[in-house]
Amino acid sequence: MPKLIRYPKQGQAQLVPNDWQVFRATEGEESAALTPGKVIVPFTWWTSHGAKEQYQGRALKGEISVWFAPEDDILAHRDVILAGLKLWPILAIDFPVFRDGRGYSTAALLRERFGWDGELRAIGDVLIDQLLPLSRVGFDSFAIRNDQSPEVALAQFNSVAYQFQNDWRAERSQKQASLK
Repeated sequence: MPKLIRYPKQGQAQLVPNDWQVFRATEGEESAALTPGKVIVPFTWWTSHGAKEQYQGRALKGEISVWFAPEDDILAHRDVILAGLKLWPILAIDFPVFRDGRGYSTAALLRERFGWDGELRAIGDVLIDQLLPLSRVGFDSFAIRNDQSPEVALAQFNSVAYQFQNDWRAERSQKQASLK
């Protein structure tokens, strides 16, 4: 299971237990209902199965959330997502390969246009080098790849003294803003 780092908006980054299992399946599979515990299902799976009573019940109990793939057009599914925001305890965005940056845009849209203020998790091929840029667009939870060091990952969050741009977490550093 990937190592999980939580970096709350007004807090310090820390390694935490991961009690969510990522369910990766084709749309036709129904086995998420058989997966015990908390499970994060693909958004495309949710759109075809989520209306079923058994899944709605589990979602209401905080046991089912969704993850978005790079190709998911979240603006085209606005109504489904807005309804789901009332059910899902966390949202995750998949990075199937570290060089696919579409998840950054999805995160920004979820935070800015959809008003999501809950946990937003980066999953998949998440590398240490991505943590700071991911945190700037709204991610506050990171399931780093198994070959990545959690200690080095945690140190990333203290490696930058000044911010030169505004981001989801804060405005640019006061010292830098006054240099203008």
